Amino acid sequence: MKITVIAVGKIKEKYLRDAIAEYAKRLSKYCKLELLEVADEKTPDAASPAVERSIRQKEGERILRYVREDAYVVTLEIGGQMLDSVEFSRKLERLGIQGKSHITFIIGGSIGLSPEVSSRADYALSFSKMTFPHQLMRVILLEQIYRGYRIMAGEPYHK
Repeated sequence: MKITVIAVGKIKEKYLRDAIAEYAKRLSKYCKLELLEVADEKTPDAASPAVERSIRQKEGERILRYVREDAYVVTLEIGGQMLDSVEFSRKLERLGIQGKSHITFIIGGSIGLSPEVSSRADYALSFSKMTFPHQLMRVILLEQIYRGYRIMAGEPYHK
């Protein structure tokens, strides 16, 4: 299976880049992983709703350029479905059984996703009702994908 993660913005912190690289290495045993970054827009303090819409629109256009037609798209959104790790693993496994050979996960920028990106999603996933820094979300997502594959393989994982 091919897993693509499309995320807005660059990772500046070395410790996050190191964690992403570690999970990418671990995942190479289970899937073909592709990590794509699209440029983020600067969000001014106290930006108006119109400015925020414009920012989401621009970032959304950049994201959608990388979404393949045949991909099963999962957006990470606060309002999405919450799954525990076993349920997430089963979802990945079911997608593979259903013949979905390419899953694309999308992580938006600091003010979220455009409606166009959300409407392209086949599934909206939430990791919590809390808001996480979008840079940290890449590490969390990769760790959960890795955990999901370990669960599928019947390998030990920490609960």
